Amino acid sequence: MGSSGYFKLLLQPQTTELFSIQMAASVLSPETVSRVSSVLNKDVKQYGKKYLFDGHEDTCWNSDQGSSQWILLEFPASVQVSELCIQFQGGFTSRICKLEGSRKNEDFAKMLDFYPEDTNALQRFQVEASAFDKLRITFQSSTDFFGRIVVYHLDILGDKL
Repeated sequence: MGSSGYFKLLLQPQTTELFSIQMAASVLSPETVSRVSSVLNKDVKQYGKKYLFDGHEDTCWNSDQGSSQWILLEFPASVQVSELCIQFQGGFTSRICKLEGSRKNEDFAKMLDFYPEDTNALQRFQVEASAFDKLRITFQSSTDFFGRIVVYHLDILGDKL
């Protein structure tokens, strides 16, 4: 290094191997069938399940009152799930959630218990990779006194099989 303040950097390749990094992608598709336990005042035009996946920050699924609410997803083909992404409305968050999966005509098996924060932020929960055809998210306890749950965004990441 001289007094000019410039550095001379020599790059020598150490290897010629190529590395492939695969990012988990959404396994949801237009063919994914969704069901929900309830909709606030049965007003599906304003609070229906379609708003879980529309990508708009000003729309949401809003459950009606009740002690246990749920979302059911049926995929057109098997998926391997690695992550669940969910955004609640603060004050209408579930304290205790359960993710269950099922193969074609089998019973649901518990995959994960998770405990979201009571916040408006998008939250991510890692799932031990397993293949399923159906997923059910159960919201067992709400921060809302009446048991309502409000979800602005839901996505399931992994691989389509």
